Amino acid sequence: MSNTSNDPIADMLTRIRNALMARKNTVDIPRSRIKIELARILQEEGYIENFAVGEETPVPLIHITLKYHGARRERRPVITRIQRVSSPGRRVYRKRAELPIVLSGAGIAIVTTPRGVMTAQQARKEGIGGEVLCYVW
Repeated sequence: MSNTSNDPIADMLTRIRNALMARKNTVDIPRSRIKIELARILQEEGYIENFAVGEETPVPLIHITLKYHGARRERRPVITRIQRVSSPGRRVYRKRAELPIVLSGAGIAIVTTPRGVMTAQQARKEGIGGEVLCYVW
C-alpha cells in the first residue's frame, strides 16, 4: 500500500470520513506525531471512541475506533463533518482573536500552535494563535 498523498492530515481526515460513510467500526491510519495528536484531541472532545498506536512494520499505524450514537439501524456517526482548512499549498494562520468558533461552539477547530496541537478554544485560553488544521462537528 503506497501513500502518494502530499498532505498526510487530509489523508487521515479522508480515511475517517470514508470509514464513517461505510459504517466501519475502526480505521487504520499511517502513524505520525501530528496524527497521534489529532486522534488524541478527537478522543478528548468525544468525536471518536478511542485510538491505539501500533508498532507494525514497515508502516506503523494508528488504530482509531469510531463513535456512533443511536440504535443499530438508526446508528449515526458522532462526526457529521470533518473538513481540512490549512493545506501544504495554502497555509491558514490565525491570531488568538481571529481563531474560528465552529458552529457557534457546537464544533471544534483544531490548531497547531507553538505549544502543540490543541483546540481553538484551548489556544484562545492560553492566549496564542496558530495554524488552523481542520474543523470537526
